[in-house]
Amino acid sequence: MSKVRTRFAPSPTGRMHVGNLRTALYAYLIAKHEGGDFILRIEDTDQERYMEGAVDIIYRTLEKTGLIHDEGPDKDGGCGPYVQSERQAQGIYLKYAQMLVDKGEAYYCFCDKERLDSLKQEIAGKEIVVYDKHCLHLSKEEVQAKLDAGVPYVIRQNNPTTGTTTFHDEIYGDITVDNSELDDMILIKSDGYPTYNFANVVDDHLMGITHVVRGNEYLSSSPKYNRLYEAFGWDVPVYVHCPLITNEEHKKLSKRSGHSSYEDLLDQGFISEAIVNYVALLGWCPQDNREIFSLNELVEVFDYHHMSKTPSVFDMTKLKWMNGEYMKAMDFDKFYEMAEPYLKKSITKDLDLKKIAAMVKTRIEVFPDIYDHVDFFEKIPEYDPSMYVHKKSKSTMETALDILKGLVPVLEGQENFTNDALYEILVAFAQEHGYKNATVMWPVRTAVSGKQMTPGGATELMEVLGKEESLARIRKGIELLESAVGGV
Repeated sequence: MSKVRTRFAPSPTGRMHVGNLRTALYAYLIAKHEGGDFILRIEDTDQERYMEGAVDIIYRTLEKTGLIHDEGPDKDGGCGPYVQSERQAQGIYLKYAQMLVDKGEAYYCFCDKERLDSLKQEIAGKEIVVYDKHCLHLSKEEVQAKLDAGVPYVIRQNNPTTGTTTFHDEIYGDITVDNSELDDMILIKSDGYPTYNFANVVDDHLMGITHVVRGNEYLSSSPKYNRLYEAFGWDVPVYVHCPLITNEEHKKLSKRSGHSSYEDLLDQGFISEAIVNYVALLGWCPQDNREIFSLNELVEVFDYHHMSKTPSVFDMTKLKWMNGEYMKAMDFDKFYEMAEPYLKKSITKDLDLKKIAAMVKTRIEVFPDIYDHVDFFEKIPEYDPSMYVHKKSKSTMETALDILKGLVPVLEGQENFTNDALYEILVAFAQEHGYKNATVMWPVRTAVSGKQMTPGGATELMEVLGKEESLARIRKGIELLESAVGGV
């Protein structure tokens, strides 16, 4: 068997869609699992949709996700150029289209827009031009006369109208279609550029691609691709069509959903490694149902034969859970580097942000969660005194008031305001006054945070806030409680 060669051939039209990222990932995994090559090719034949800077996004995304290509525009492996507009400038596509014309497998079409509009039919609710092979019947002399006169033209594939065409996909098996359903698709457009359908067949062959990975929306075009391969006398590559990815409502992912592209997800505070891991599971499942994989582990276990035919649901809740698992396992220095911008946006006071980061590390799923966990460090919120009531710790507003008032002079005399020293003092206070530890900790934590849920315990929060601020908040808590219980 020849060396496995796969390619990722994105169009530079904007941010990388999650579906495109999965295609790149699966193509990479198939190649690397077999010790093969992963090629990057830029398909920029659709000049109208070309977006400035989009090629940089492609490179940046592949680098961040670890999908390092072996060949591409920046790594010539002998099959270049790897940018279709550059290949078009060399006349590659026109040369091969002319070969098909000479074989009778393609033909020049000079029909103008008015005539094409007259051929429109409504199919499945869409108006589609069903070409009638009108120009196929032009003589060579008529064709040459029009070419010499500069009449605009396209080159169309000459598909049969009778019989059937069968192709094989590794996921969907053998699929047979009636040739009457195959339109004579355009190979070369009037601007001289190849269509996506034609260019990728020519390029895949010339670059030695053995496995073609793409979305299942291209299943319907595969018979026409096969006929091109057969017309040239080329080997047909292995087809691997990936299932559709939908949102939670089983609709196609859209930009409005906020999770349609890789960079959308980064902007929302997801970790690149977690995104890659999750995307790998959108249509593929390991035999042991394991869920957490590094990229190297995916390379080792990935088998495209275990891909699904059914659409995959992009479950944001599941991705957040997975991202949280990655955060818990992340090296602290790396975590802090990524968390610091979010912390600085929430906290302008001169506090130990590293200690706060350590508190939230195991409590968040995405980085913006930090905001809700740490906002009280900057300013204590207004809160209801009923928060001091806690049945489990047997805390009432009255006991909370007694505890806080009793602790003020103790804390005023305390010089060592570290977590460990404060914890010892509060435990000693509880033992001296006959309270359970939790009964003392609860009102202190409530007073210094004004929240029911905090990323750290009472003494951890006090250490970060410092003596002056902690006592100020405790005194405010006393005033609130005195007002609520009528004073003592």
